[in-house]
Amino acid sequence: MPDTAAPPPDRPSRSDESRSTAPAAGGEPISPGRDRLRAGRLVVRREAMERQVPDSSRTADEQFLRPVRAPFTDTDPWRVLRITSEFVEGFDALADVGQAVSVFGSARVLETDPLYETARLLGEELAKAGFAVITGGGPGLMSAANRGCHEAGGFSIGCNIELPHEQWLNPWVDLGVEFRYFFARKTMFVKYADGFVILPGGFGTLDEFFEAVTLIQTGKIRHFPVFLVGTEYWAGLFDWLRSTALPMGMIGEADLALVRITDDVAGIARAMREFVDGGSSGDDARRAPGSAGQAPGSAGRAPGSAGEAPEEG
Repeated sequence: MPDTAAPPPDRPSRSDESRSTAPAAGGEPISPGRDRLRAGRLVVRREAMERQVPDSSRTADEQFLRPVRAPFTDTDPWRVLRITSEFVEGFDALADVGQAVSVFGSARVLETDPLYETARLLGEELAKAGFAVITGGGPGLMSAANRGCHEAGGFSIGCNIELPHEQWLNPWVDLGVEFRYFFARKTMFVKYADGFVILPGGFGTLDEFFEAVTLIQTGKIRHFPVFLVGTEYWAGLFDWLRSTALPMGMIGEADLALVRITDDVAGIARAMREFVDGGSSGDDARRAPGSAGQAPGSAGRAPGSAGEAPEEG
């Protein structure tokens, strides 16, 4: 079922792919990836930006992390204020969201891929269970999860990031928040979530997954449910963790129990609901093969307390 079949009300009826060439109200074509460049909350013609700001090819994160020479140190105080404003705007936008689940997955998956329907069903089930769905706001599996949530009457949220090749909010987002900096955006995913669901994806998805389990393992955040969707996709990663990282003492058995792998999206929604309501979560979702299968938060104990001190990330 394509995104263009039933577009959300009061939103463009074009699909994610066609948005770049659709005409604007004045008849001028909007081509974000070619003609226009987003800088925070501003949208500027790319040629104008390149005339005025020679360093426009760098992302905000790249500029922040690069070595700073003395002539440019005067820009740091302003950059700190800009970073602070992202946290303030994010906190202000999401403070009243209520119960929510952060969902991650590849931006490269097309609507014709079975994974798209899996992500859409996940968003639908989470909405029916009373959760808002928070994604990165982009295309692919993010769009699918937002769509499922929106179509089921839930609250669909997208935390979008400024990228060199542009990533625009998908049309199924009810509340969108724009970010320049990855670390500010990632804080929102963790701060306002009652659980994480990770669909198949690449480096960005893996980054979100490992950061979540590191924060739980080191006791920086509460032990909330973390589910990986796709037993076949994630099997190789966990085979390596068990065959290599675990025997070498890099992780403990309790660390593997922080996560469960499943193909049952309805079971994930039930487990999330049970966790938030204070019950036992996880009986309906299949656990990571060979793991202890600990239900997230079921014992109310600190991560790594099974005879092991948490590692520092």
